Amino acid sequence: MSQLEQLQQAIDWDKVDGMIPVVVQNDHSGKVLMLGYMNQDALAKTLETKQVTFFSRTKQRLWTKGETSGNVLQLKSITLDCDQDTLLVAVDPIGPTCHLGNETCFDGHKDPDLTFIADLQQVLHERKSADPEQSYTAKLFAKGTKRISQKVGEEGVEVALAAMANDREELINESADLMYHLLVLLEKQEVSFAEVVECLANRHK
Repeated sequence: MSQLEQLQQAIDWDKVDGMIPVVVQNDHSGKVLMLGYMNQDALAKTLETKQVTFFSRTKQRLWTKGETSGNVLQLKSITLDCDQDTLLVAVDPIGPTCHLGNETCFDGHKDPDLTFIADLQQVLHERKSADPEQSYTAKLFAKGTKRISQKVGEEGVEVALAAMANDREELINESADLMYHLLVLLEKQEVSFAEVVECLANRHK
């Protein structure tokens, strides 16, 4: 049985009057991007094209997000909730999701602190090709793995010294420096932070 057939059978379409609400989440950062609705045809097209398609209640037709703007939502996974009446759709967004040009339609919402790591990773990725004269990060990338590794080692020592001195403010500052340089090193080695988190999680299973 295909994923579409499994979902079509599992969803309580009568309960939602043929229109199931869809919470869209950034697969990388976990941010909630928008809320939309799908009927059975929209769900089928989403799974077929791997680009999220909704049923527009105002236009009364299928609507693929980004069909005019190019800011599409590339499908990563779909999960049905315990009541069979809501979908959680994880996506890789291409460009801003909100029609106002914001990353998310819930732009006023304060994101959980750890989502900043995902934002920072994206910035670091973009700085890899930036002018070294215009960016400290780009300059680090240009100097190569050896220099970045040295910075990680130096900042690790600074963190330890701050802790030994019971200097809370310095510990926070040096820890931030260590995290930044570690993320630069991971990006240089093409290792995602998600892989590190997965490794940690596997150790605690």
